[in-house]
This record gives sequence, C-alpha cells and structure tokens, in this order.
Amino acid sequence: MYKVCVVGGGFAGCEAAAYLAGHGVEVTLFEMKPVRFSAAHGSEGLCELVCSNSFKAIRISSASGLLKAEMKALGSLTVDCAEKTAVPAGGALAVDRDEFSALVTERIESFENVKLVRGEVTEIPSGFDAVIIAAGPLCSDALSGTVAKLCGEEFLSFFDAAAPIVTGESIDMGRAFTQSRYDRGSADDYINCPLNREEYEVFYRELLSAEQAQLHEFDRHIYEGCMPIEIMARRGADTIRYGPFKPVGLTDPATGHRPWANLQLRKENREGTLYNLVGCQTNLKFGEQKRVFSLIPALKNAEFARYGVMHRNTFLDSPKVLAANQSLKSRPDIFFAGQITGVEGYMESAASGITAGIHCLRYLAGEHVLLFPDVTLIGAFQRYVSGSE
Repeated sequence: MYKVCVVGGGFAGCEAAAYLAGHGVEVTLFEMKPVRFSAAHGSEGLCELVCSNSFKAIRISSASGLLKAEMKALGSLTVDCAEKTAVPAGGALAVDRDEFSALVTERIESFENVKLVRGEVTEIPSGFDAVIIAAGPLCSDALSGTVAKLCGEEFLSFFDAAAPIVTGESIDMGRAFTQSRYDRGSADDYINCPLNREEYEVFYRELLSAEQAQLHEFDRHIYEGCMPIEIMARRGADTIRYGPFKPVGLTDPATGHRPWANLQLRKENREGTLYNLVGCQTNLKFGEQKRVFSLIPALKNAEFARYGVMHRNTFLDSPKVLAANQSLKSRPDIFFAGQITGVEGYMESAASGITAGIHCLRYLAGEHVLLFPDVTLIGAFQRYVSGSE
C-alpha cells in the first residue's frame, strides 16, 4: 500500500486525502490546529471557513456552477458536505460554516486508512512515498521558510481580508427588506439594507476617513479578489455602488423603487441568528467598523459578532516551480495544492486538492501525467497555475 503525507486540513488537503484514501492509499493528514492557529483561524475543525460562507453560484451556465459539477463528477468530498449543510442563499451554494466543518471532519475521520495528526509541520515529512503540501495561503512561517528553500524561488505575498458578521436580532427590519437579487431563490435568502443618496454619501465619506488597523508586515500588496471595502471606495464615489453596494435587481417596498445603494446580508447559519455583510471585507479598526457600518440605517443598532480582519496570504510562483501535474519540477514526489499555488476561492482550492490526489496516485503507479482538457474549468485552472504564459 502506498503511503502519502498530506500537509494541511483545509479544502485542498481534505480533498486530496479523501481521494487517495478512497483509492486504497494510506494517508497521514497533518493539521496544526489546535496546537497552533493562524492569524485567521479560530476553530479546531477541518475546512474552517475564514471569509465568506458562500461557494458562489449553483447554475451550471456559470463558471462557479460548472466547477462544482465537474467536482461532483470526480466524487468531491466538500461539494457533498456543502450540499448537506447548505443555508438559503438565492442562486448560490452557501453553508452553515460550523456544520460544514464538523461534517468534513467527521467524514475524514471515518476513513480507516486516514491518520489525522494534530501538530505543526516545519520540515518536509520523511518516510512517505509522496507528500502533498496544501498548507493554504496562511502557511506557517516555519513551513513557508522550508518550502522557500526547497523551491529556490521567492514567495509572492498578498494581503486578504474578511467581512464583519452581525447578529440577526440586532438588524432593524423596519429599515430593511428581504429579497434575492432578481428574485432568484427564496424571498428571505438575503436581508437588504437600502440607502438613499444622502445616506450613502454620508456612509461613503465616513468610510474614506475611517482609521485602518496597522499591518506590521513588509508588504502591503492587496489581493484583488477580496479587497477591503475602504480601499475599493478610494477608486471613486460610485465604485462600491457598482460593487458590493449595487442596488440592481431589487425593489425597496418602502419606496416602490430601486434603492440608490444597497448592502446585502447573507445568513451565516441555518437558524439565521448571524448575518455576513456581503462584500464588506475590511481592515478598519474594530471601533471604526462599528461606527461606520452603523451609519447604514438598518444597522444603526447592529451587534457585531465578529469584526472584519486582514491577514497575509502566501503564494508560490507556481509557473516557475511547478510542473503540469502540480509537483515540484525539482522534486517530482512533492505536490502542491490549494491557494498556495495561486488558485482563488474555496471550491477552486478544493478542486486543486482533487487533482493533486489524482496526479499523486498516477505518479506512484508509474502512469503518465493526466491533463484535463482546457474546455473544463479544472483543466483551465491547471494551465493557469503551471503555464508560463
């Protein structure tokens, strides 16, 4: 029986472990929580969601929906768990983050040939036929240093942000209404917080002047896919009104018209006791977050269950160091998967974990590299990660 070590219990690591275990491989899965937590993690469970609880659109005509369909065809663990722990989110697949993490953890622990080891990995583990590193963009400093030396290349560092969460009971429903954009999904999937022009201009002005938290890091390059709203706002007065505060597809029942601007709140759990401020990733100081977001009429008395935070993400210069099968060009027995390779998002990382498992097993069996066609999203991701162009 082949023996493979997987480092990291996030989306990519769990998918890689599940695929290999399902094909008879003896897997040791290392997860450093709860011995050590990253700056953005807080629970002991595997596949902990640190940003949004949404896995994006379900419809197969969308890129996100097609990706999940391809993953289901490959037996995805995380898509199956997401469907079983879903919360209403219109046309999107969103989950109760605690139930989702608990179910993934339970499923991984149920594999007889998966050994889950809690503890930080600082060096490339020895004694295995192959190693898959899926430590995520929040890879520990010690392991990051080891991988940097192994690759012989510098890492690329970016800053990422998460949005605040408020309690459902503190939302003023007298100034809010429930509706999914363009009426996709159930009417109560989202709570909408409308702003008229004057209210929006006050919010925008205070957002620009609010004080940010200090980042004691050497780099301040911002990850475009999860940009802090205060930085987005600096690009122009209407930038967020065409972004996270866009009012299209909505009608405010109080006026009978489309709002001037609108913030949507999405359920964080099945009970609807917690709501995420969609698109409001931020690095404002906690007190400033409460002050500025409370300027939105429906959030005047909002109780914040979690404030937004910013953290550093680390990515490989993958086109230079990775082969087409996600292995190191210099070490074909070491594979990489997930966001550390440069893919963006939960499902994208999970898909990368599945393909890492496939490539690893084929390598161990002495089979040729299997490349997915470019007309598949998974194939497009693989080409993006390893292609020099």
